Amino acid sequence: MIKKTLTLLFILFSFVGFSQKTIVTALESDILETTRDIKIYLPEGYERDSIKNYPLTIVLDEEYMFDSYVGSSILFAKRDKAPKQIVVGISMEETKQEDISFNRSNGTFTTTARYFYDFIRDEVIFHMESNYRTSPYISLIGQGYSANMVSHFLKENTAFINSFICINPNFSDFIIGELQTYNLPKFAKEDNTFYFYTNNSDSFSKSKSEKIGKVQQALSELEIKNFNVINDVITTASTVSAIHEAIPRAMTKMFEVYSAISKEEYDEKIKDLAPKDAIYYLENKYLEIEFLFGTNLGIRERDIYAIENIIIEKEDGKRLRDFGDMILKIFPTSPLGEYYIGRYYESAKMTKKALKYYKIGYGKMDPADPNSDAYYENILRLGGQ
Repeated sequence: MIKKTLTLLFILFSFVGFSQKTIVTALESDILETTRDIKIYLPEGYERDSIKNYPLTIVLDEEYMFDSYVGSSILFAKRDKAPKQIVVGISMEETKQEDISFNRSNGTFTTTARYFYDFIRDEVIFHMESNYRTSPYISLIGQGYSANMVSHFLKENTAFINSFICINPNFSDFIIGELQTYNLPKFAKEDNTFYFYTNNSDSFSKSKSEKIGKVQQALSELEIKNFNVINDVITTASTVSAIHEAIPRAMTKMFEVYSAISKEEYDEKIKDLAPKDAIYYLENKYLEIEFLFGTNLGIRERDIYAIENIIIEKEDGKRLRDFGDMILKIFPTSPLGEYYIGRYYESAKMTKKALKYYKIGYGKMDPADPNSDAYYENILRLGGQ
């Protein structure tokens, strides 16, 4: 209970901090033939950096989902668990019934809901991509019946949304049949990563919980490459609490590519790789981060150390040179590239070349760096000064 309270307090304090960065815009819609208010959050530093791009997150039910999502996005970015995001909330307070309504006899959208769907796809996303520095990574989030609408975006022929987040979803009775008509295998053909999140909860009615369970099972059985199905279960007596717990839980998965290598990622995807493949995995991870999220991180040192043993211990360290070259290409200011190349030449008894690279790497280091003395030991060990 204390942890949940602290989380809510953090979100409240975050709201005070980011309120001045939030823009409210009346977006004129040709599709809806009216204007709709959208609320746009621009992350810290957006104005200062005129080159960097940011993932775009679209939040339905802005009135009570927007602030909670933005608060979580700030926390995740500060903890280096997710990139900073541009968040747009769509106001639905007075129009929700028309925006997400569907025919209860067959599950199809009503005319007004089809217009709202097209408004999101063709006008909101277009407006954000035309006027703000967005990266290719797009997330769409809804709760309740709005989550049902989010699920319909799976049917698009072009896979342009990366994360479909359905919180406390109220799906139509026809959701399973609708999913079966969608061309979901299209995601496997994309050189990209996609997520579909749903949460169940013991706070839901029996019928709602059973329907969500059937959706989760049906999607899990598909096992489509690049399409990650996250079936969550939240234990709580409150559906409101489930909303605020689901947001950070979903965010943990939808930005797992961005995060540093976890023990789970290492054990499942890396530890059994050959050195060449481990190097490729790490290089590709950071190229994907830059492409999807518009963030050039270099390479986190902890991720370099995560695969170090594979490179050193397997194949007699023959891939140390490749490892160092990869680091220099993606993280040229780090002395680690020269360090691993130096180790490669030292293991091959090529002392002069090893000494050369150790000296270049040491020259990149700040004398105040606590690791500089240990690095210099490599030079002294080979008789250099």
